[in-house]
Amino acid sequence: MKLHIQALVAIGLGIKRNWHIFAAIILGILFGAFLHKYSVNQSALNTKFYHYTLVGLNIVGQLFIRLIQMIVIPLVCSAIVVGISSIGDSKQIGKFGKKMILYYAIISVCAVGIGALLALGFHPGDGVQGFINQSSAVEIQAQVHSAIAQQQGHFSNVFLNLIPNNPIESLAKGDMISIIFFVLVFSFAIAKVGEIARPVVAFFESIFAATMKVTDWIMVFAAPGIFALTAYSVATFGINIFSGISKFFAVVIAGLIIQFFVIYPIIMKIFSKVPVMTLYTAITEALMVAFGTASSSATLPLTIACCEKRGISHKVCSFVLPLGATLNMDGTALFQTIAVIFLTQAYGVVLEPVQIISIMVLAFIASSTSAGIPGAGLITIALVLNGLGLTPQQLVEGFAFLFALERIADMLRTMINVASDAVVAAIIADNENEINYDLFNNPESYKDII
Repeated sequence: MKLHIQALVAIGLGIKRNWHIFAAIILGILFGAFLHKYSVNQSALNTKFYHYTLVGLNIVGQLFIRLIQMIVIPLVCSAIVVGISSIGDSKQIGKFGKKMILYYAIISVCAVGIGALLALGFHPGDGVQGFINQSSAVEIQAQVHSAIAQQQGHFSNVFLNLIPNNPIESLAKGDMISIIFFVLVFSFAIAKVGEIARPVVAFFESIFAATMKVTDWIMVFAAPGIFALTAYSVATFGINIFSGISKFFAVVIAGLIIQFFVIYPIIMKIFSKVPVMTLYTAITEALMVAFGTASSSATLPLTIACCEKRGISHKVCSFVLPLGATLNMDGTALFQTIAVIFLTQAYGVVLEPVQIISIMVLAFIASSTSAGIPGAGLITIALVLNGLGLTPQQLVEGFAFLFALERIADMLRTMINVASDAVVAAIIADNENEINYDLFNNPESYKDII
């Protein structure tokens, strides 16, 4: 299948699968523009209609954000336990596991680093400061500055506070950093003790499955939620709001391009002899479907088919790619890093180096706990905000900007996530002599899969 045809297939799949999201954004823009123009007429009737409509839109938008925050803790905790315990229990851990973790870690560190550098260098949040309620901005600034002041002179406390005195208390307070530390230690212990911990793993697998189902339900509410957030923002500030967030979108795209065309080729050159363009050609169908579905999990069967049919062994594909689709989301990590720094800039918050590092580390962790479904990256972004002492409800205006562009950004970063999984699989296959180069370099093997 020719590349331009594949692109059309991807766009078609994207519209078919996510038409309600696209429709919500478009309708939200149109309705918000109508309300903004309607508010110019200052008659009593118009003023009441405008006011009550904005209140209704705000309630729906806030409800959507609260639903997202509600699911964060059980989703993150269960995902970490299931992910780490599955790696520890795998018979392949000794042969492939360490390299897989190393390569995924290197790629994700590069992603959050690129995201931070671009966001700090280009300041995409400055363009939307005029659209942020100033009283909200002052409140956010004071809260973050208070957190910074508490840390100054007590730098050791930053590390001591990683360890919770009482994990249950940390869960009740929603202190995600302490929660994650405890869950990581607990998960490695489960992996270490082996089969005796199987009932505990099964318990968390059930929690993970249930939270995934709840996430599906929340995403059903995504269309009205995104419609409300988009309409509220446009109604309040006018259509000019999109000129303000265009810089943010451009920075995200630039970061994803650097990751795809610079970081991956360099890493493949250093750690393997696999030609990067040959690999990209091999997984083109998977990349196109990833773009269309915005779901690395939905794309996984095709990713495995592309890699195996083009010469990467089933032994590598069956181990590395499923875990990658669950744990490796460097495109999401890059996006979350840029998005959180964008929000702080929009609210006029000046970040200290410690806060920037905290954002990067938490984006690394949050992306690894994101489900491989559309919209999951914005759910776990609440974890990153928690590292600054903030919640999505406090940043509802800024979150509206993210949701306005979320669907397109999600489709793009899913392509990067899927490409990253294939890159690591190819490197490990090369390292372990598990790749058939005669097949990999044979044009006959590149017949259509979709």
